[in-house]
Amino acid sequence: MSERVLTAIERASEQDVPLILNFIRELAKFEKESSRVIATEEILRTTLFGPRPYAEAAIGYAGTEPAAFAIYYFSYSSFSGLPSLYLEDIFVRENFRGLGVGKQLLAYLAQRATEHNCGRMEWSVLNWNHAAIGFYKNLGAEPVRNWTVYHLPKEEIQNLAKLA
Repeated sequence: MSERVLTAIERASEQDVPLILNFIRELAKFEKESSRVIATEEILRTTLFGPRPYAEAAIGYAGTEPAAFAIYYFSYSSFSGLPSLYLEDIFVRENFRGLGVGKQLLAYLAQRATEHNCGRMEWSVLNWNHAAIGFYKNLGAEPVRNWTVYHLPKEEIQNLAKLA
């Protein structure tokens, strides 16, 4: 990549909440999961910028145009004793795909992981998203073998909590 398409990658601020929500909706549409988005600006304002932020967001700009975003947070690996950067979402708008934008954004996240002395970066990818899988493999990422990801939805969390 001889020319960097993103002219800036910035950590999102509270003023970016409407843009972040728009990116989330675009990602959900791409993943054919639009009906699952229940996040609102108020929820994002609280969870990303409230008294106890649970995640961070970064926005990549091509000039003044928002081209891509990522939401990530830091988790912990007991085996290594080190933090990990977990990439919850990354999305590059269609007209910027294939130009190195995703790589630039992941390089930014790798810098954040390095700043936090992370032992690894992790993320999930949809099995049908072969373009993303190829992209990640080209970066040197490897699929985690012998593990299956489980989700416990909010309703079931509440049911389980009643047993405490």
